[in-house]
Amino acid sequence: MFVPFHDRNPLRHIRHAYVTRAIVVVNVLIFLFYQHAGAEDATLASVVSFGLIPSTLTGVHIRPDTAFGLAEPLTLVTYSFLHADFWHLAGNMLFLWVLGDNVEDATGHLRFVLFYLLCVVGGGLAHVFALPGSDAALIGASGGVAGVIAAYLLLHPRVRIWVLLLFRFPLPLPTFVVLGFWVLWQIWMIAFGPADDVSWVTHMGGLATGALAILVLKRRGVPLFARDDALVVPPAVVD
Repeated sequence: MFVPFHDRNPLRHIRHAYVTRAIVVVNVLIFLFYQHAGAEDATLASVVSFGLIPSTLTGVHIRPDTAFGLAEPLTLVTYSFLHADFWHLAGNMLFLWVLGDNVEDATGHLRFVLFYLLCVVGGGLAHVFALPGSDAALIGASGGVAGVIAAYLLLHPRVRIWVLLLFRFPLPLPTFVVLGFWVLWQIWMIAFGPADDVSWVTHMGGLATGALAILVLKRRGVPLFARDDALVVPPAVVD
C-alpha cells in the first residue's frame, strides 16, 4: 500500500493553492464541529440530512422528516463534505493536500472549483446509476479526490511522489507507479473485490470525470504527460 505525503512538483502559475487548502479546511471543520469528530449521533444526523441517498434522489423513497430539507440534487455535492470517521477523512484529505495544488495550478483557482465539483457530482452520479434503489447514504470526498488523481496522472506522470511503503518506509516513486497502482486497485475491487462499505464505483466515476474535465479546464499551453516537469524552473508567478 502506497501512502503519498509529498511531491517534488513546484507551482508554476499560482503562488498558493488557495482553493485546495480551503476545501481541506472546510472538510476538517465540518468533521470536527458539525459531525462532532465522528460522534455516532452527530454523524448519523449529518448523513440523514446531507448524505447522497440514491433512492431519495431517484424518487423511490422520501428522506426522513428529521432531515434538513435540502433539495435532493444538492446532495450530489453536500455528501462529499461528510466523513464516517477520522481515517476516512485523513485518507481523502492527504491525497487532496499532496496532489490538489498542482491540479489547481494547471487550471487556475476558479476553474479548479468547477473541476472539483464536477468530479464530486460525477462520482455521486456513478454511485446512483449503479445502485438507484439503495437506501444507504454515500458520504466522503473520494469522488472529488479521484478526479484530482486522474488529472494529476495525466498532467505529471513522471514526477516523483514520496510515499510510505506499507505505512513505514519512505520512498520516492514516479506518479504513474503510485497513482497507476491506485487506479488499477479500484478496477480490481469493482471486478473481483468482496462486498464492503466502500463505493468503488464512486471512485471510478470521479476518475472518469476528472480525466475528461482536465482536458477542457486546464490552462492553454499546459501540457499533458509532461516528461520531467519536476526539474523545470517555473516561470514568473501570476495569480
